[in-house]
Amino acid sequence: MSTPFRCGFVAIVGRPNVGKSTLANALIGAKLSIVSRKAQTTRHRINGVLTRENEQFIFVDTPGFQTRHGGAMNRMMNRVVTQALADVDVVVHVVEAGKWTPGDAQLLPLLPKDKTILVLSKVDRLKQKNELFPFTDKLLKEFPYVAVVPVSAVKDLQLDQLLKEIGDRLPEGEPMFEPDTLTDRPMRFIVAELIREKIFRLVGDELPYGCTVVIEQWEENETGARIAACVVVERESHRPILLGAGGNHMKRIATEARQDIVKLLEKPVFLDVYIKVRKGWSERESALRDLGYE
Repeated sequence: MSTPFRCGFVAIVGRPNVGKSTLANALIGAKLSIVSRKAQTTRHRINGVLTRENEQFIFVDTPGFQTRHGGAMNRMMNRVVTQALADVDVVVHVVEAGKWTPGDAQLLPLLPKDKTILVLSKVDRLKQKNELFPFTDKLLKEFPYVAVVPVSAVKDLQLDQLLKEIGDRLPEGEPMFEPDTLTDRPMRFIVAELIREKIFRLVGDELPYGCTVVIEQWEENETGARIAACVVVERESHRPILLGAGGNHMKRIATEARQDIVKLLEKPVFLDVYIKVRKGWSERESALRDLGYE
């Protein structure tokens, strides 16, 4: 008797900055979600696809659930998380190993009790490994997780075990995507996210959250691609922060982003990055929709 094919949606959720995007990228085997030390860098629901012999995992990397700050953008991101939890077959709740905070606890009422796996992330950073057992026991008293898997996405520890736990719980069914599909997001979206990652990595401590990237021009053929990307900020005072002395920040952002885009498209890329000011865009839901937010 042949093994039935399984296919389903898997939400990766957790408070900001616990390693959700790093885990999603490691499981999929490609850089689809941006990674930064700055919390709340993921703003969208991003579907990444992993297809194996008898399984297709459709991972939904969500924004970190935000309870400390209000505002239109955070309300929108929290809606994305809540909707993802309602729509999926398996939920992966990511908690940093050894660190349980009120932000982690506030997500518990939203988690479905019959399909949530606890993932303890960044176990390679845990200095006292014997602390993991009492920490896990404590969390199992907080919520009836169906499985617990300690992982390190950076060190590739226990990722196969996590995929097995998820795969066993996916429903039987035909694949939804072709075997070589990595994401349902258009390439323009992924490229805009790559540029935004470079911005957060280089000037994230200086630049508030009122910054996004819009691809305004995309010309591509077999020999290469020409891309024009607009960085939208909320205030004129953000412009010199992004530019840096002599424009050095912007040059570095464009150079590092272009290198990632070349790897993604596997062809030469000409990238032009410039700045526009659109006051208060992150606090207006109409502006968020105009700029591609869900």
